[in-house]
Amino acid sequence: MKRSALFSLLALVALPSLANASRIKDVARWDGVEDNVVVGVGVVVGLQGTGDGGQAVRDFLRGAAGALESDIDPSKLRSKNSALVTVTATLPAFARKGNHIDVTVSSIGDAKSLSGGTLLPTMLRDTAGRAVWAVAEGSLTIGGYSAAAGGAGAQKNHTTVGRVPNGAKVVQELAVDMLHRDVLELSLREADFHTAVSAARAVNRELLGDFAAAVDSGTVTIGVPPQYQGRVPELVARLEMLDIDTDVTARVVVNERTGTVVMGADVRIATVAVAHGGLTLEVDTRLGVSQPGPFSGGETVVVPETSLEVEEENRRLEVVQGVSIGEVVGALNQLGVAPRDLISILQAIRQAGALDAELEVL
Repeated sequence: MKRSALFSLLALVALPSLANASRIKDVARWDGVEDNVVVGVGVVVGLQGTGDGGQAVRDFLRGAAGALESDIDPSKLRSKNSALVTVTATLPAFARKGNHIDVTVSSIGDAKSLSGGTLLPTMLRDTAGRAVWAVAEGSLTIGGYSAAAGGAGAQKNHTTVGRVPNGAKVVQELAVDMLHRDVLELSLREADFHTAVSAARAVNRELLGDFAAAVDSGTVTIGVPPQYQGRVPELVARLEMLDIDTDVTARVVVNERTGTVVMGADVRIATVAVAHGGLTLEVDTRLGVSQPGPFSGGETVVVPETSLEVEEENRRLEVVQGVSIGEVVGALNQLGVAPRDLISILQAIRQAGALDAELEVL
């Protein structure tokens, strides 16, 4: 055997299989690098009589008028032109003062539409309600309309929820010190021991040392090498681009409301026989007229005539099995059933112990 061919064979044996390779940045996140939700309650004004007009709106307007040192009596205002809303936004990691983020505005009263409205300045706090992280204000974009007149109406999309692009200004920074860390923590979005160990091994190969270890199925700790002390962002940028061998639990997800069935690539079905027959009931009611004879003194009455038909499909037993996703789909297609019936069949196969996967019903 030639030396080049021998080295190629050894390389293939030494390298791990990356059939399900993913970058670290796509399957995990770094501890401390995360988004945070900020919320607030405010008032949208400038509506064309489509607001809610509640007492809470007048109280908010009174507070706003006081802050502006105005003598306007809010009780005399047409409160139907304003609406009480919740304002939510996602504060990105490392957001700096002066940055702008999008906000979502949703009516919490009985307002009919927020179209054309303007959000008054609203403070956005964390979920504990303590610190103010951003201040939101601006004109709403709805992406729809709602109109009604004379008992008829037309509506496009949802008109009681809107957005203000770049509508919130960050006023307080979330301090996360990544520069001087000695240990980094990697959290997997989908906990799995195989993926965690694969990530640790990939990091150790890249850094040429024993720096990473899988703590559990969802966490990998990484010691910062001496050459990256004080330069942790460079280390993070290098490691998050590494390819690792990922694995997930075989899972079948079904949605009975929409008839949707989604299967993972590792779903297996042991040999099992299935027979599924649908039962159809049809009730038909027709109205007949009973006419009395001449000079009988009777009355003409309407008599309902109801007929009931029951039809049951005759299905024979079908052998269903599959060791790959293609074989599983082909075997289930042989049953010739609709998606909603397939959901019931999958649940029965799972109860029989023949479905080697988790069954999740939405």
